[in-house]
Amino acid sequence: MTSDGVSHVASNVQLRQLPYPYRAMLAICSDLDETPDRQAYWEIMRFLNTNETTAMGPGVGLEVGNSIYFDMPPEQFAYWNTDDYGRRMVQTLIRSGHIDCLHSYGDLATTRAHARRALDELARYDCRLEVWIDHAAAATNFDPLIMYGHGDEVRHEAYHADLTMGYGIRYVWRGRVTSIIGQDVPARLGGIFNWSHPVASGRTLFKEIAKQRLARSGNKKYAMHGLNEILRPIMLRDGSPAYEFMRCNPHWGGVTSCEEGRHIGDVLTSDMLDRLVERGGICVLYTHLGKTDDPRIPFNQTAVRAFRRLAEDFHGGRILVTTTRRLLGYCLAIHAVSYDSHWNGQKLCIAINTQNSKTSVGSVPSDDLRGLTFYVPDSTATCVTINGREVANLQCNDPDHTGRPSVSLAWPLLAYPQV
Repeated sequence: MTSDGVSHVASNVQLRQLPYPYRAMLAICSDLDETPDRQAYWEIMRFLNTNETTAMGPGVGLEVGNSIYFDMPPEQFAYWNTDDYGRRMVQTLIRSGHIDCLHSYGDLATTRAHARRALDELARYDCRLEVWIDHAAAATNFDPLIMYGHGDEVRHEAYHADLTMGYGIRYVWRGRVTSIIGQDVPARLGGIFNWSHPVASGRTLFKEIAKQRLARSGNKKYAMHGLNEILRPIMLRDGSPAYEFMRCNPHWGGVTSCEEGRHIGDVLTSDMLDRLVERGGICVLYTHLGKTDDPRIPFNQTAVRAFRRLAEDFHGGRILVTTTRRLLGYCLAIHAVSYDSHWNGQKLCIAINTQNSKTSVGSVPSDDLRGLTFYVPDSTATCVTINGREVANLQCNDPDHTGRPSVSLAWPLLAYPQV
């Protein structure tokens, strides 16, 4: 091959935005508010993550995470409220990656001591969480503009950011929700207005337009909406670095409409999923799966049909459904990863260097590289290395909808545990 040919081969490498073969990516990011007990929590998780027989019928075999908090009123499921079996369930699901979000420390956690007690418990059982989600009006929240928290105010009695970020939190949600279907792609307002509900959907559309305009004028509260980005680097008020993420509820009634398990069938519609795929977007769906009409059968038939529809898209290779933590880690890696390509005489070699892939919270973890896909001229004549070590079992892919072949680092599914 001539030097020009070598240069041409190497220059034809392109990083695919989503893992092959998927055309969109979605995480069902559920706050556990009002989940009645550990039985309902477990049944929800079994239905979503396994193919076992459940109260709603056979499970749908997706990969869906959940959240946990600690200090809550006794009528709600929470870590300190449940029994020893429930706490072992939580610990097991955290270690497997199926509980991946800390939903503040709870309504009744008002001091640094509450946070320290919860973190000590998590560390005692080797339970690591990297995603923080502000909750209602909890004192330990981080956001000052929407969620009215004090968790990162150094002089406040609820200050805990140094402890929590030191424990390992990297990603924070501070109340920002959009109605736009699909993030990390250009913002498109189609799908918000609904002719069957012109007043309510028109109001929702107007709000999104206003958020866009406010963002462009420099408004801090809506800055993320302007770029329609899924992640952005931030500094908490105590100077702690983190990545803030935005969630989405595309229901025509607005971001606080139908954000419940009993109404999720009105959100995960065929039209919504088709638009997400058509736009090639990424979505962290805002919802509360534990808000149900019947704790014994948490999802009604409309919700069950919606999840089965989503499962068809997942198993059919259209939408990659995963946990919030895995989605955010992948999104950070796709933006921060450092790589180059060259011809080694026999193959095209793509060299990934995680030491050079720095973020505001450290290097990109190797696990977050899973799913990375590169368009290449010939998938059978390509190798990939990470920090100089060749990737074993590189996945060679047939041409996708663009007509281009590719290679991928494998995206293994999480193994759902038994308790």
